[in-house]
Amino acid sequence: MAQRENTSITVRVLKHDGSEYRRWHAQLARREGQLVVLDAEFDVDVSHEILGQIKRSTKTVEYYWLDRWYNVFRFLKEDGSTRLWYCNINTPPRFEDDTLSYIDLDIDVLVQPDFSFQVLDEDEFETNAEKYGYSDEEKTQAQFAVKELMTMIEHRHFPFVLEYSSVSSVVNS
Repeated sequence: MAQRENTSITVRVLKHDGSEYRRWHAQLARREGQLVVLDAEFDVDVSHEILGQIKRSTKTVEYYWLDRWYNVFRFLKEDGSTRLWYCNINTPPRFEDDTLSYIDLDIDVLVQPDFSFQVLDEDEFETNAEKYGYSDEEKTQAQFAVKELMTMIEHRHFPFVLEYSSVSSVVNS
């Protein structure tokens, strides 16, 4: 089934054993080739160890590539400008019917509006790699994904730009 813009999508984040870790609803904003862009809004207040309090109604633009081992969330301020980017390392997502799901591989990259960044949760990755038995391919792909994100950030490749007029003009960056 082909999805139309503004279709309601359920996002499911899974742990390596298949158990659901998080779930939320979003709107399909755009689908271009392997790129899926969702608009979402937090429906509950969330306390995050690094980000602090994320208030209900905080808006995000979420970028998922169906052939990449990461996704990128652009957190927005009330005026629509970028507050920060939060990148998750994960298996390539599956997008079936109206559900997008992926396995979280623990490592995250936090990117500030000045494009400074820090890699988070590498210790959690190591712990869970042993606990869940991550394959050699998963470990290799996770490390490659971090390096690819760092290059994208350093070179200001999409979606790491403050202002842009359209996804299609930069989707292949």
